[in-house]
Parts: sequence; structure tokens; C-alpha cells
Amino acid sequence: MPTVRTSTPQFGSQSALREANSQRIVDAIRRHGALTQVEIAATTGLSQATVSTIVKQLLSQGLVDTRTTVRTGRRAQLVTLAQRTGLGVGIHVGQRALRVLIGDSGHDELSERLLPLPADHRADTTLDRAALLVVDLVEALGAELSEVVAAGVALPGAVDPGTGTIGGRGVLEGWEDVDVGEVLGRRLGIPIVVEKDATAAVIGETRFGAGRGCADVAFIRASYLVGAGLVVDGQVHRGRRGIAGEIGHVEVDPSGAICPCGSRGCLNTVVGAEALTDLLRMSRSGITLRALIGLAVEGDPGCRQVIADAGGAIGSVVAGLALAFDPQRIVVGGELAETGELLLGPLRDAVGRRVPLTGDHGVEVVRGELGPRAEVRGLVALAFDQAGSAATTSGTEESA
Repeated sequence: MPTVRTSTPQFGSQSALREANSQRIVDAIRRHGALTQVEIAATTGLSQATVSTIVKQLLSQGLVDTRTTVRTGRRAQLVTLAQRTGLGVGIHVGQRALRVLIGDSGHDELSERLLPLPADHRADTTLDRAALLVVDLVEALGAELSEVVAAGVALPGAVDPGTGTIGGRGVLEGWEDVDVGEVLGRRLGIPIVVEKDATAAVIGETRFGAGRGCADVAFIRASYLVGAGLVVDGQVHRGRRGIAGEIGHVEVDPSGAICPCGSRGCLNTVVGAEALTDLLRMSRSGITLRALIGLAVEGDPGCRQVIADAGGAIGSVVAGLALAFDPQRIVVGGELAETGELLLGPLRDAVGRRVPLTGDHGVEVVRGELGPRAEVRGLVALAFDQAGSAATTSGTEESA
């Protein structure tokens, strides 16, 4: 990433202030991609006059470029980083699909591939496929693996920050003790950072989507299982063991089914894919989660009721999360969010009944903007963060 360094100024001097402001602008563009000068001012807190002066200086130094765009019906100059140094890779391993995205340091998305996976996919086979996809996509761009600065990999469920392995059982069977970073790093010869899927998604949505501009965000990933990714005071929060946000293991039914974690009545046993499809066994035996979602959107009353009940159950747990750290915005994503207000309406109502000052005066509950690509967008950004910083991905070091 560009680092602005024009001199060795004394602390407190005008040169030091100008250099610090220049770096703030460069960091904002690196984090959010192309921005207008008005957006830079809003993001950095600098005045528009200061932004204009510094952008001219950065242009003369060759650190940024500008291009004309039309936003809200008006012409504006977008400011981008001049250098597109290297490639970043995002690899999202889900329960039923593998998604790989290649991007550059200016947040341009260059190439992407989605590969369906069987429900019982094995770690060795899936990681082989991921490595081959990365090689194919890089070569298709006319580039080489040596140009890849790093890759981010997202896995479902908690990821141990110390080992990079899945921290719990029952999410991806057979993956529990697999060192994904070591395996892919050996096969590709590039640095690998491993992340929980919901955390990768909250990075993506906070930088590029519905959480943009917010310092405190909870991303609720409602998919085959439920989990949350957290940004607290602008910093990604994982917790000491990587289990922060594992709301799928909050008890909601003391007499309910046994969860793979060993506890009874966890949220995942109520709103996980198997639980939701099982509710329709009398009318639609063998239905899949994808089919349930499609039918709900089309208006099937039974499927709509299942989604609404899931939204209420998730919302009751999310309310506790909101009371614990008081986020500005709750962003909802994952497959279930494809049903829109069928899920979000009951979820929002459940939060509103339990959390004071919601809506215009407090926490907002909104649908994610990046859809199924939130994770890989966040992972590519994380890859460049990893390459551009000596900090490791332990605890809460890097900002969202």
C-alpha cells in the first residue's frame, strides 16, 4: 500500500500534520476503494478544502489517480490509488459451495468463480479444488502466483486465532484438526490468513456495504447455521478463543434438541437448515433450504411462516448481543436474508421489543448489501491488510 513520506518533520509541525492527513486520505481510499473528495472528507473528518489541497499534492506525487463519474445525477471526480500492486485472494469455504475472488489493491474485482460442493465434502479434496481455482483464475488474468500478496480463507464456525483451525465440532465434519493455512500455503506458496465466515463478512460489509461508515457493527449470518461477526469501535473483535459472536450456541429451548456442541436447545437447533426443513416434513418432505427460501419468496404460506418464526427466534438472541455492546447497525446476511423482510421484519420486531432506542434513535437492523459475496470481499481486503502490516490476525488488532 502507498505510504506517504515526504520528509522527516518535527512532531507538531505543519509538515507533520500535512503528512498525517495525507496518510489518512490514502488509508481511507485503500480501505474503501474509489471515493469522491466529498466522501473522503466525510470518512476522514477533514475539511473539503484540506482534502482538495492534499489530493492535488498526492496527484503530483503519483500516489493517486482521478477519474470522472456520475453519482446522484452529478459529475464528480473519483480518487483512487495510483498503484495496483499485487493481487489478493478471497476463498470462502461454505457448507455447500466454494467461492474464490481475485482482487487488486484498489478493490477492483478481477475474477471470480463459484463451485458447488457436496454436503459431506472432505477437507483434502476441497482444499485441492480451492488451490486449483486460485491458479486457474490467476493464470486467466495473465498473472502469476508470485503476484499474489496473500489469500484470506473463511470457514463456517469459530476459528481458533492461535491455530487457524475450526474451533468446534459439527460444522464441517472432518475439518476440526485441519491446518487450512498451512495446507493452502504449502500448495500455493503464498501467505494465508484464516477467518470465521461471519467475521470475513462483517469486514466486507463494513468496508464496502451496509455497515460502511459505522464504527460498531454486528453482522448476522443466517445460513445453514447462525453466527455473528463483530466490529467494536472500528476494530474487528474475535475474542481470545475466536468464539465471539457464536450466537448459534445461545440456549433458546431448555428442553430442545441436542446440539453438536453437546448443549441442549441451542439457537442452531431451532433455526439451522435441518431444523427449518424438518418443520415442513408433513407437507414438503425432503425439501432443501434453497427450495424453502425460493418457495417463501414466491408466497408459499407454510414456508413464509417458517422464515418468519426463524426471524423472531434469531432476533430474540440478537437483542441480547445488541444490549451487550450497543452496535450502531445490525446487518443481516446469509441465505435466509434472501427472503428480505420475511426474515428481517420479525427479526427487527424481536430486537425492538427488547432493546430500547431502536430505529431512528438507536440500533438499525438492515439487510446486507453484498449478498453471498460479503465474505470474499472482506477476505480480499484482509489479504492486503495482512500483506501490508506486520501485525498478525490475533485478537482485535486490525481495524475493519
